[in-house]
Amino acid sequence: MSEDKFPGWHGTTILAVRRGGKVVVAGDGQVSVGQTVMKGTARKVRRLKPGGRDVIVGFAGSTADAFTLLERLEKKLEQAPGQLQRACVDLAKDWRTDKYLRNLEAMLIVTDGDQIYVVTGAGDVLEPEHDVAAIGSGGNFALSAARGLMESDLDAEGVARKAMAIAADICVYTNGNLTVEILEA
Repeated sequence: MSEDKFPGWHGTTILAVRRGGKVVVAGDGQVSVGQTVMKGTARKVRRLKPGGRDVIVGFAGSTADAFTLLERLEKKLEQAPGQLQRACVDLAKDWRTDKYLRNLEAMLIVTDGDQIYVVTGAGDVLEPEHDVAAIGSGGNFALSAARGLMESDLDAEGVARKAMAIAADICVYTNGNLTVEILEA
């Protein structure tokens, strides 16, 4: 659909923070179409348990597309137990080369408590610098706030919650209704 016929989906901020032996992934709950808030309580952070090991995934973009990618990621993790990087790289390769997957519009933040990756449809599997990663409409606001807060005495959850609150105050596509998942490193 052309941009003038469809107002565009907005309204996701996902943030991952690693600090003090913990990784926290936080996501807001707002989904907007154009200037209308369609839902304020969406859950865009999920805990997967492939092979009994916890993996947290936060997603931005089309929900149906993200769920398709979550299913694919879970299969990749089952094929390569304990190898998060390999599973993410394999997903990114499939996403970039498969005719069906290539059209999916989403981004993922994935962590197993030790590693954090941002996975995109352009074939990117990126490890964040400074132990902070963010995606979505308010991602740059949350990323900037979290980077600044990493110099404070806050723990990982405190940094994530405060940075998400700052992003919600600035970005009209982000709200303060958070889903927060925590993993020990």
